[in-house]
Amino acid sequence: MNRRNWTREELILAFNLYCKLPFGSLHSRNPKINDLANIIGRTPGAVALKLTNFASFDPYLQNRGIKGMSNAGKKDREIWNEFTNNWDDLIFESESILAKYQNQEIETIIDNEIDISTLTGEEKVRKIKTRVNQKFFRQVVLNNYNSRCAICNLNILDLLIAGHIVPWSVNPKERLNPQNGICLCSLHDRAFEVGLIGIDTNFKVLLSGKLREFKNESYYKTYFAGFQDKQINLPEKFLPEIDFLEYRLSLKFS
Repeated sequence: MNRRNWTREELILAFNLYCKLPFGSLHSRNPKINDLANIIGRTPGAVALKLTNFASFDPYLQNRGIKGMSNAGKKDREIWNEFTNNWDDLIFESESILAKYQNQEIETIIDNEIDISTLTGEEKVRKIKTRVNQKFFRQVVLNNYNSRCAICNLNILDLLIAGHIVPWSVNPKERLNPQNGICLCSLHDRAFEVGLIGIDTNFKVLLSGKLREFKNESYYKTYFAGFQDKQINLPEKFLPEIDFLEYRLSLKFS
């Protein structure tokens, strides 16, 4: 029997799932891999293999000595490059394809989050795309940090933020790049946003001079002091980009 070639849509769906799953979950027993296999008419083993093919292009995994599969094809590389060079459009395209395969409208992904009933035309499309992409970004970032704050390990989902290293408004091209994301609890995310804490290029936590002015307060000792110079919990994929961390430190940290 001849093997059926992967279509572009199937590859996009596979990469979509690759982004959302921790590396250790890329196996055929994973229910989400089984769900995608059923949707596209392939075996769970074939889908798991395709996801590990994508891992072979991930420089962070390579640096950790994880090479993925060696038989990744040209089309796999093309999809990797398409996404990593244009997260904004490819995320939305992948989620739209997934909705189509699930016989759903793309609006159903966000129908409980915002009211789009009064929107029409380009405004409606733009709003839907923004919300779909933001939801994808949050899911990818939280999953890659195993849904724990990278600083304090808190794992209450309602208190976790998929924060941006380079702020959303500064660099549109990188705003949805998972390497520009970090999972933080709401307290440490806010402290990071306003420059009270920083993360250096060795992925260690820095406490600002302004924050250390409160060193005698009990809350400082409880929520901040113990994390000085401590390495953050690193994600399983999409390591924070060094240039992004340097930019953030130069922007607000003092």
